[in-house]
Amino acid sequence: METNTNPKRWLRPVVIGALAAAVVLLAVAVVLLAVELQNATQAERNTRYVGIMNTVAEKLSKTVRGVEMNAENVFDEVVRHMESPQGVIQALGSKTSLNPDVIGYFAAFVPNYFPQQGRWFQPYVHRGDSAEYVLTLVGSARHDYTTSTWYVQGLKEKDGFWSKPYYYEDDLNVANGYYMTFAKPIFDAQGNLACVCGADMTQEWMIDQLQQIEDEVRNDELLDNNRSSDDFFIVILNDDGTSFAHPDGDIVTMNDEAFIANLKKHHRGVAELEVNGVPSLVYYTPLERTHWSVAIVVKK
Repeated sequence: METNTNPKRWLRPVVIGALAAAVVLLAVAVVLLAVELQNATQAERNTRYVGIMNTVAEKLSKTVRGVEMNAENVFDEVVRHMESPQGVIQALGSKTSLNPDVIGYFAAFVPNYFPQQGRWFQPYVHRGDSAEYVLTLVGSARHDYTTSTWYVQGLKEKDGFWSKPYYYEDDLNVANGYYMTFAKPIFDAQGNLACVCGADMTQEWMIDQLQQIEDEVRNDELLDNNRSSDDFFIVILNDDGTSFAHPDGDIVTMNDEAFIANLKKHHRGVAELEVNGVPSLVYYTPLERTHWSVAIVVKK
């Protein structure tokens, strides 16, 4: 029997095997490189949008705090003039110029606090059809403010708080629409609740603030650098996942149960959701001292 000593015959399978292994290794390397680049791109994207989210939240928080500080001055004036109904009305009207963004200030007294006024006494100094502020007494059997969410919450609070957005509709000299109220319980010298004071803001005001901030963010090269100007929008969410303010006035609803649970717990993070039918990344963070969260919605 002859022994095959031709090296070409046994070398050929070895070379083919080595080449095949090299091709496999190269393919793996290409895949790993692609994954690494994708991860790096996503990390850069996350950093950019988290930065935008934090900036928007900080700017909105300063705006909200400004409203609170001005409202506190009005409330303090009411405290100093609670000797009579007329004193309260004058106190509300004396500080209306503190913040032109506030549509109106009110003091809703506990039932029969001023017996001569009857059960309900809620003077409301607010903007009318013109730029001037007018007085409307809004408390009545038909408009029982003691059932309003801000009043009920005021019975439980010791300090200022923001109400959840609500729709106000009446035939009084007050504009109908969505409002949010910064309210504070006011106590008498004996520590008993005397009234709940409030400063009303409109949904239109919040949308306008959001539009201004979004414009600032999009024009800030350090934050956006025109790399994503068409890919995202900013929205303020209630803690049930519905939008309260969108720069274009659009309605946005997010129905994911885990996401809504995080909003209610005032968590921050990023979630993959369908937003109005569009697969998106949603970067979200709570807005301090409110029931709302700021969300940056990015099309995937």
